[in-house]
Amino acid sequence: MTRQAVSSLSILLVFLFHCITSSAQPAAAPAQPANAPAQPANPPTQPANPPVQSAKAPAQPAQVPVQTGPTDVTKILEKAHGYSVFVRLLKSTGVSKQLYGQLNNSNNGFTIFAPIDSAFSNLKPGTINSLSDLQKTQLIQFHILNTVVTLSNFQTLSNPVPTEAGDTSAGEFPLNITTAGNQVNISTGLVNATLGSTVYSDDQLVIYQVSKVLLPLDIFNPKPKKVAAAPTPTPSKPKTTKEDAPVSPSGAAKVDEAAAVSLSRHGMLEFIGVAMVAFFVIKGT
Repeated sequence: MTRQAVSSLSILLVFLFHCITSSAQPAAAPAQPANAPAQPANPPTQPANPPVQSAKAPAQPAQVPVQTGPTDVTKILEKAHGYSVFVRLLKSTGVSKQLYGQLNNSNNGFTIFAPIDSAFSNLKPGTINSLSDLQKTQLIQFHILNTVVTLSNFQTLSNPVPTEAGDTSAGEFPLNITTAGNQVNISTGLVNATLGSTVYSDDQLVIYQVSKVLLPLDIFNPKPKKVAAAPTPTPSKPKTTKEDAPVSPSGAAKVDEAAAVSLSRHGMLEFIGVAMVAFFVIKGT
């Protein structure tokens, strides 16, 4: 009896040990598919130092400069380069201050024709220096339109085009603008110029380059001023009296005839008197 119990206990312990060791082993891995693609033995290695992308953006085409802060015509032209003479005249005449005030304190718009330095060099020596201060101011104002004109709007202008220099009705500052295709021509009566590139453009200001200085007629070929002629005084008729009254031809003839008759009678009387005196003298002797 005791041997049977020990034998049964030994069998039970062996069974339990076998179960414990079997559960501890990992499950078998699933079978791989028959035609699985072979993995590369050595995957491509990344370069140690990949190329660094340039921080600079690709170059953009040249554009019209953008003005930051208050709009200042002289600063715009100074940045554009090549307009030093025009800038100097803008400052010396005070026109730059007027433009600055109106551009930044009102809704007024302007179009400016800016001659390049070589345009001033092509003038006769002393042309600008011979002008008075007023004429220099008018010359600069002649290059300014009191409105914004885009390239597509030049063909809609009516000639003569008014400028800041003065009235065009009297023909003092005529400016005629015509277009031919994409070309804009400007004529002053003395100068024919063409419109060049756009120096600056926004909603309130447009600046164009021009090939020549725009010379107005009123300054460089003025017409003689017409002086009103003094009214010719009407001669007053002299007052006539009876003594000064003119004698008509017939009246004058009558006067002469009466005088002749009077003289003839007077002569006859004198002759008769002389004859009687002689008669008495002879008789007395």
